[in-house]
Parts: sequence; C-alpha cells; structure tokens
Amino acid sequence: MTGDQRRMSIDGENVQLPISPKALAVHDPPKFNQGGQINSSVFAGDRDTMQNGAAEAVICNSKKLQDAMQEIGLKIKHHEDNIKFLKAQKNILDDSILDTQVALGRYQSASEPGSENKESSNRRNEEEIIERILKHDKSAAGIYCQLKTHHGPQVTHLPLLKDVMGIVALLGKVDDDNLSRLLSDYLGLETMLAVVCKTPDGIKALETYDKEGFINKSSGLYALGASIGRALDARFLVICLGNLRPYEGAFIADDPQRRLALMKPRLPNGETPPGFLGFAVNMINIDSANLYCATSTGHGLRETLFYKLFSRLQVYKTRTEMLQALTVITHGAISLDGGIIKSNGVFALGNSEVEVKFPKSSGRSNLPENYFDTESRLKELKWKRDRFLEDLHREQTLLDHAKFNFEIKKQEFVKFLAHSSSFATPQKFPAVGERSTPIS
Repeated sequence: MTGDQRRMSIDGENVQLPISPKALAVHDPPKFNQGGQINSSVFAGDRDTMQNGAAEAVICNSKKLQDAMQEIGLKIKHHEDNIKFLKAQKNILDDSILDTQVALGRYQSASEPGSENKESSNRRNEEEIIERILKHDKSAAGIYCQLKTHHGPQVTHLPLLKDVMGIVALLGKVDDDNLSRLLSDYLGLETMLAVVCKTPDGIKALETYDKEGFINKSSGLYALGASIGRALDARFLVICLGNLRPYEGAFIADDPQRRLALMKPRLPNGETPPGFLGFAVNMINIDSANLYCATSTGHGLRETLFYKLFSRLQVYKTRTEMLQALTVITHGAISLDGGIIKSNGVFALGNSEVEVKFPKSSGRSNLPENYFDTESRLKELKWKRDRFLEDLHREQTLLDHAKFNFEIKKQEFVKFLAHSSSFATPQKFPAVGERSTPIS
C-alpha cells in the first residue's frame, strides 16, 4: 500500500480512499446552543464585518469624489473672479478710449491737407446760418443778429443787450454737418432761436409790462426792433443761465473743451451698447471765451446751457443700434441715420426740414498743444485693451473646461450614490434553522 492511499473496511469490504497530499482545511465545528441549534451570532458577526467593510469603502470613495468636485469648484470660482476683474478693467479702458477718441476727433481735421480752406469754408457756413436766422425777420433772434451784423461786438454795449450772451444756434459748433442737423432737429427751431441771458435782469430788460399786465411795446426788444424796421410780434424763448441748475459732476481730465465726465451706459453684461458714440452735450464745441465763467458763479456754457438742453442725450451710429439699447437710454437718443428718441416712450418719426442748425467747427483754432501725446496715449490704451481681451478669452476657455469637468464628476458622484445606496439599506438574511424559499 502506497503512502498516499489508505484502506478501511466498510460492511466487510476493503475500500481504498485517496488522500490528498495537500493539507486539509480544518474548520472549527459549529457551536450549538443549549437547544441543539447552531448559534446565529456567529453568522451575524460575519455579516456585520462585511457590511462595515463595504460602508467604509463607500465613505472613502464618496470623500474622494467630493474632494475632487470641491477642487474643481474652487478652480471655477478662481476663473470667474479673474473674468470679473478683467471685464471691469476692459470697461475702464473702453471708457478711456472713447473719451480720447472724442477728444481727438475734434481736432483731426486740422492736420489734414487743405485745412485752411476748410476753415474758410466753415466761416462761410457760420455766415449762412446767420443769414437763415435773419430770414426770421420778426423774431427776437433775427433782431439780435441784425444788430450784431451792423454793430459787431459793440452790440453788447447797448444797455438793453449787455446781459445777452447770444442765440443758442450761434453759441456752439459741431464738427459734422449731419450731426449738426440732427442735434438742431432734436432741439427744434424755437429752441435754436432762443435768446440766452446771463441773469434775470437781462430778461426784465427785454420785455416790460404796463399796469394792466400787457406787454409794453414801446420799450425793451420791441422798441429796438421797431427802430430797425423789424416789428417783434411773436412769442420767443429766453434762457437765463443764472436760473439753471448746472452739472455738478467731474470733467474729463486734460480736455481743453472741458467735456463732462458722464457715466457711460452699460448693458446687463457690463458692456457699452454697440454703436454708442458718446453724449450730445460733449459733441458741441464751445469758444474758449465761454468755457469758463459764463455765469456769475464761474460756470461755463457746457455745464449750464448745453447740459440743460441735451442733458444725457445719447448718440448712436444707427437707428437699429439705438433701438437695441432702449433699456439703457434714460434721457433720449439720436442716431446718425436720423433716428430720434425725445424721451422714454416718445419717438420722433418722419423727416423734417432743418432751417437753422449749429455752424461747423473751424478746426485749427481748437487744436490742443498735446494732440500727438493724446494720439500716442490712444494707441497705448488700445494695445492694453487687446491684451485684456486675450486674457479674458483665455480665462473663459479655462472656465468652460473646468465647468465641463465638474459636470462629469457630478454625474460620477450621482451614479456612485445610486450604486452604493444598497449598502445603506439593511439586507434581510434567513434565520438560522429556517429554510430559504427555493428558487424555482
């Protein structure tokens, strides 16, 4: 008999049993309780051990996924903060570029060939405007212009007119003829022909009344008009600078025309509306004599007269762009192709013939000494803006990538929770001694 075989007698017969050379697994015998049944606490302990191990694995994997999502979330917040900062800086640069372009645009004509001929042409243009005013022979503006034409600057020495600064149409100039027509159309003929006085005393001198309250036509501007063959018989506007509330904000730095530093309109995304060119009040060129101390309080015509007439009137390239910006238009707007919004909800439609408009600017007389420095600064501002746009595009790409990764991790986490929910639900095991339902 070999070493790996054993024989035993079963029912009187010899039976050969194979013996594995491997060590036999020895199991502890099951423990029985006093009733002779297997103790169920043994199986319960094994079950608890398995469940505890599975729960720990679930918690560990859950924490890893949550940590990964939190890390991506911090990256998203970082990129969003960077984009917010870059947009704010870009908007500041946009404002500076627009202000600089507005300033340079007033003076570029002086550097062009033939500027002297252009200046002479603009003088003729102003003379044409005066001739159109004179055609309104029975108006206050017509009387004033005729006196000024005949007497020149000495007209201000007349006691009756010493407080009069002039006519609205002649107190400002505009570079572009089309823009001049649009601004004049917006104001209307009556306002363009309005007489401008410095103080209330000037208004009192122009028109007096008798005891019954009727106009005394033998004094004031009525008598002056009659003396030169121009009987004044129509109502006319007079604007008193001393009674106007001036603009109280800041002015654009280093601007020889003292333009107002008005807040640019902003869309909900923080951008300036497409096609926005600026504010009408800053597109009027004013003679240097009237930029300062036009009133007794030291204010100039821009922050008094023209701020009263135009306020925050916005100017756009096209009617379509103007209408798209309706939500940020608060004090009316005009477009270079003829669109006019008088105020919120009030639109001017159709066409009108503009009789009197602002003269064109002469150009050379307003050329600033720092023109080329300003031009260089504009190039530098545009260069900086391009760099910010590049950074903004890069940050937006990184943000989109981070959000994409976050969505992937979130889906993984949701699937993991659904898969691991079975470990959180206690499983029912058959009691020891019970028979489990057989599977059919």
